[in-house]
Amino acid sequence: MRYITKTDLLIVARDSSYLMIGIGIMCIIPLIFDLIYFEFDMISFLIPAAISIALGLFFKKYFENSTNKKMRLKHGMMISSFAWLWASVIGGLVFMLATNMPFIDGVFESMSALTGTGITMFENVEILPHSILFFRALEQWIGGLGVVVMVIGVLTKPGSASSKLYQSEARDERIKPSIKTTLEKTLEIYVIYTILGIVLYLLAGMPAFDALCNTFSIISTGGMSIKNANMGYYQNDIYYMISIILMVLGATSFLVHYKVIKTRGKSLIQDLQFKIIICVIAFVSLMLYLVSNIVPIELVFTVVSAITTTGASVALPQTMAGWPSFVIICLMCLMLTGGSNGSTVGAIKLVRMITFFKGMYRHVREILSPEGRVVAIKLNGRKIPEKAISQSGNFITLYMMFIMFTWALFCLYGYDPFRSLFAAMSLQGNNGLELGIINHTLNPVLKVVSMFDMWTGRLEIYPVLITLRAFFEIFKR
Repeated sequence: MRYITKTDLLIVARDSSYLMIGIGIMCIIPLIFDLIYFEFDMISFLIPAAISIALGLFFKKYFENSTNKKMRLKHGMMISSFAWLWASVIGGLVFMLATNMPFIDGVFESMSALTGTGITMFENVEILPHSILFFRALEQWIGGLGVVVMVIGVLTKPGSASSKLYQSEARDERIKPSIKTTLEKTLEIYVIYTILGIVLYLLAGMPAFDALCNTFSIISTGGMSIKNANMGYYQNDIYYMISIILMVLGATSFLVHYKVIKTRGKSLIQDLQFKIIICVIAFVSLMLYLVSNIVPIELVFTVVSAITTTGASVALPQTMAGWPSFVIICLMCLMLTGGSNGSTVGAIKLVRMITFFKGMYRHVREILSPEGRVVAIKLNGRKIPEKAISQSGNFITLYMMFIMFTWALFCLYGYDPFRSLFAAMSLQGNNGLELGIINHTLNPVLKVVSMFDMWTGRLEIYPVLITLRAFFEIFKR
């Protein structure tokens, strides 16, 4: 049976045009810093931008009237998968032209920034041009909200297409009835918190350019720094505290943020996922402090970075690798869990974990209860559908399978099993905390696998699987 027809491909091509144009515009914005700092490297940005915008305009003109059929969810997922891959390739071209790094490393760098993973292929980021440093930060900021979400929120008109594209990036929470209005409000909240972060860093004494890039990196839970030692470069506890606040804000649902003003802060306190995040941070930090000799502020910072999947660090990877094994295992558990649904974080996310464990507990209660009794599961006072319970279990199983495959592959290439598992979890969860394995010396095969993990992790696997299924069907024909 054919699941993908010519009409499906025409719809994907037609509705990918705005995304390609938006990705091209993203490459032009860093020219501001290229001019401010007299770096005169406009070509490195203009060529990729021209390619993306020109192809986007061509697709818009050529495919706009090719079909009248509306977009379905499968089309949205295919477009979303393509958009993230295309953005990574165009961004990789920028890095290659500006720094002469290999193309595969450039695409890795771009994919890492966009997906909020934050692992870098640059051996020394402090010698990079300001325009490139800002471009990396901008990619993280755009990727934190979502490449597709950002573009359709700014460039497209309201309609069913916006709804399908919104769902394709694993988002279902609505601030307003209209998806377009939801996106505008989400972007508004995102910008407000970004401005807040910049102002706080500036008031604390951070240089303006650093404050801008670090805020973009932290609020998006990206974690890719403009310093080789990441946030540890500054050796400033005030900077660390500001970063912790921004990471928690980034890992909290935008719907909760929107309700904060209306409920005078009650929505934040009443939100189950937010309460779990805060309690876990406090409990794990205290527990690890009692069993290790790690500096408290560094420990809290790392714990927050792990559960929010930010990946920002105050300790070098080599230093973290020397921490007690129990500490590393706890960090891996946090990296696996992630933060709130409807936020900027990666990993499994708390709502799935809660649903999954409630499903297991329900099964135990049904066995103990009188025969025939149906035990309902509720979350925040609402009944959880059976479909949601099974989907959570299926996703967690698939997620763990991806981690196991990557872990086995790293071990096959001779890397330490313990560090390899940490790296696999970090990649699949778009976290970025690292123990010194992933750098520019990594085998090209592992680089490609790592990019695939970051890609599937950010899109929550299914859109990529659907896209690959469509590709293989076309290739088979």
